Amino acid sequence: MYIIGISAFYHDSAACLINNGEIVAAAQEERFTRKKQDKSFPINAIKFCLKHENIKIEDIDYISYYEKPLLKFDRLIKTYLTYAPLGFKSFEKAMKAWIGEKLYIKKIIKNELNYNGQIVFPEHHESHASSAFFASPFDEAAFLTMDGVGEWSTSSYGIGKANKIQVIADIRFPHSLGMLYSAFTSYAGFRVNSGEYKVMGLAPYGKAKFKNLIYEYLIDVKDDGSFKMNMDYFNYCTGFTMTNSKFHKLFGSSPRKPESKITQRDMDLARSVQEVTEEVVMKMAKHIRKVTGMRRLCLAGGVALNCVANGKLLRSGLFDEIWIQPAAGDAGAAVGCALFTWYQYLGNQRKADNKSDFMQGTYLGPEFKNGSIESFLKKNKYSFQALTDEELPEKIADLIADEKVIGWFQGRMEFGPRALGSRTIIGDARSPEMQKTMNLKIKYRESFRPFAPSVRAENISEYFEIDCESPYMLLVANIQKDKQVNMSDEQKSCFGLEKLNVARSEVPAITHVDYSARIHSVNEKTNPRYHAMLTKFNDKYGCPVIVNTSFNVRGEPIVCTPKDAYICFMRTEMDYLIMGNYLLDKRKQQPLAGDSDWRSEFELD
Repeated sequence: MYIIGISAFYHDSAACLINNGEIVAAAQEERFTRKKQDKSFPINAIKFCLKHENIKIEDIDYISYYEKPLLKFDRLIKTYLTYAPLGFKSFEKAMKAWIGEKLYIKKIIKNELNYNGQIVFPEHHESHASSAFFASPFDEAAFLTMDGVGEWSTSSYGIGKANKIQVIADIRFPHSLGMLYSAFTSYAGFRVNSGEYKVMGLAPYGKAKFKNLIYEYLIDVKDDGSFKMNMDYFNYCTGFTMTNSKFHKLFGSSPRKPESKITQRDMDLARSVQEVTEEVVMKMAKHIRKVTGMRRLCLAGGVALNCVANGKLLRSGLFDEIWIQPAAGDAGAAVGCALFTWYQYLGNQRKADNKSDFMQGTYLGPEFKNGSIESFLKKNKYSFQALTDEELPEKIADLIADEKVIGWFQGRMEFGPRALGSRTIIGDARSPEMQKTMNLKIKYRESFRPFAPSVRAENISEYFEIDCESPYMLLVANIQKDKQVNMSDEQKSCFGLEKLNVARSEVPAITHVDYSARIHSVNEKTNPRYHAMLTKFNDKYGCPVIVNTSFNVRGEPIVCTPKDAYICFMRTEMDYLIMGNYLLDKRKQQPLAGDSDWRSEFELD
């Protein structure tokens, strides 16, 4: 039995295909359209899923959509009536979108796909909860979902057992931890729904000087983690912005203009909202542990991508184990609604072993075999060197040791926001210059942005203060003390972004200014080629850790096809590109035609 799950029309549209409960394919629409966080109907992602299984739409038994449109419309109408006549312009704009398409999801699905079968509509947070529990390795667990807003819910918790989830309680719009964080994201000059991780990365440079103001004026948090927000300071219910003049007066200025200089005040604001978020999550988790009695916890929703909060939750010991859906945002809800249909709606049996999850390492997207890669290279007359399976790991390890930056394009594309060794840019974590080089010459992004390490799973505790795997780059932990380096008094006195220039460990390129790292552990079973390369690098150079960042530039989705990879390779200062078994040296390539002002094509956010 085949089921397609769909998320669409808000941001980060995606599709997932399951076959008798097994997740066989999933992808975000942006990877095909090359339009970052594309929210349109995921027709290309659906076509990929069907092609992967060599089936047609007639073979699909059910389609599941990730939320209830009428319930969301109900929230929009009631919110407007609560604040009327304020917000008429935003309400009018929203009405055009809803009357035009969003109310008629069933009709859109039938027309776009020529589909005549049954369509299932779980609630938004049921889809998140399903993506958390049903995809987890656990036979029973508590779950916690946190995001901006679904229909009405903004956070929810409950219990998953066998093939059922039960929501126990929720927090409702407009009170939203995700909206609070997004408000500060917008105020800091970054884009909502994509810039939140920049706030998280900026937080360690600041001090929590504004935390008391947030608690005093913006949010009232109870001991059980429930909260209410003071809507006098926010504009998202009635306008086109997240914050209003009262918010700006409270914090002493208008929002930072995008691309303007980042100040110490911006860093302090980031640290303040980050600490508030962590404290609310911890209170929620304590309450959930007490109420449910469960020893395991699953997380999903956009706030679950806050890997700093996740790391603190793990270290707290409140739960024996936690598992986070790797595509925790709305893209992952496509997985969740499909699994909800299979288990909860249809009542099929679920077998979990409490060890292995059902996400297959998130390697669920398109794959390009050596034959198609070679045809692409020859057709375009690109210079390349063919490597054997045995030669490849050592060759790439040697290039990394020589401080070369390499595009790594292998196997099936990852599903979700993280590059996990399929569509990845790699470099030497031991190099003090690698972070600056990658940010300014490869990614073309802010210098403060940290890079993640890829580390062999068997070496994770040797380098990081963590005793479990982190396969989806959703946990932050500190560098082990014996890997840290002593700093001089002058280095310790560095302030703000000056901290960037100080090496803090034996692997400085992946060590953030607070000695932390967002860890990607590499398992031989789920990604054997990437693991083999790391093993060779460790054998020859005594280090099982490298830099791993997503294969894209700022403002662009992660690459999907060999063509995407080659263009990104040529438009950056990467040194080498390895696609399948074919190695490309930048020095031997001809410049791309009409490429002198390519950066103007990429939206800077």
